[in-house]
Amino acid sequence: MIKLRDVIPLDDPAQYKLHLACRTEDWVNPLDEYVADYKNWLGWNQWKGAKNDWTRDFVFSVMEFYPRSDAWLFGGIFRVLQRCEDHYVLEEVEDYKKFVGRVILSFHRYQGMRGRAYYLENYYDEFTVLEILSTPYVGESFPGYENICHDFHVLESIFKSERSDWKVALSSVKGIYIISDRSNGKKYIGSAYGEAGIWSRWACYMGNGHGWNDELTKLVDEKQIKYARENFQFSLLEIMSMSTPDNSVISRESHWKNALLTREHGYNRN
Repeated sequence: MIKLRDVIPLDDPAQYKLHLACRTEDWVNPLDEYVADYKNWLGWNQWKGAKNDWTRDFVFSVMEFYPRSDAWLFGGIFRVLQRCEDHYVLEEVEDYKKFVGRVILSFHRYQGMRGRAYYLENYYDEFTVLEILSTPYVGESFPGYENICHDFHVLESIFKSERSDWKVALSSVKGIYIISDRSNGKKYIGSAYGEAGIWSRWACYMGNGHGWNDELTKLVDEKQIKYARENFQFSLLEIMSMSTPDNSVISRESHWKNALLTREHGYNRN
């Protein structure tokens, strides 16, 4: 086991506040903000709010790394230069820039840890190193069609940024997909065909949460898109070339509905 202090040693952790940057209530993820534009991530650290969280000279900042459980991506160390009414003036400490976006840490944030600011010395030795990336993290790479098993909120960020490897792969195939509802185990079987393939079909879900499917529309209209973000998981059952006739895709969709009983026990109604 490699401790955080073995990779990023600090002479006196008591000079630092720990910033645990997590997803907001409206599902904005700091990791997505970092990948989209580093200036967005700096804004997460500069924001002050009603409380004076950065009461020490330095901020040790990490962001929730949601592709893994209990994982955090190192986001830098900042010196607090000024505490203004609504923001902090920060200076990134040069010595640690080489680790930003590369060091993935393991740390369990127990349920009672609310807020974003903590005394670093109380948790410094609880952080261990999971991985050191060769280059800064730039988002989740396309894992292959057979390995897609992704939560709605993860795909939502991929579609929002139009990550090229995902878009090229999913735009080049038709196929049959399954949406699983974690809260009750119900499934929805759908098909993607037409000129833009799976990418276009899934983009519709990312836009409204339900893709205009009757039962999913009722569910999301009642509980809002937050329900989809918290519970829907997407996978592919079959992929087909873009030359496959649409009626063949629809036929395979019907097969999977029968095989998985999603009309009787899921969200399919036809």
